[in-house]
Amino acid sequence: MEVNPEETDLDLIWGSPAIARAIKRKPRITAYLLEKGEIPGATKVLGKWVISRHKLREKFGMAEVA
Repeated sequence: MEVNPEETDLDLIWGSPAIARAIKRKPRITAYLLEKGEIPGATKVLGKWVISRHKLREKFGMAEVA
């Protein structure tokens, strides 16, 4: 049985479009920031960006991340 990483209970956000929604930025801007390493804690796993919600809250000073 294959597990979809987006359906796990972990505190992770998978994919640059989902990260863009979480930080309320446009997808192209978010992709650029990810590629340039401007979003600390984001890593590429099997070609897909992933980051923890905790790291996004730290970086962007948000109380809650969508």
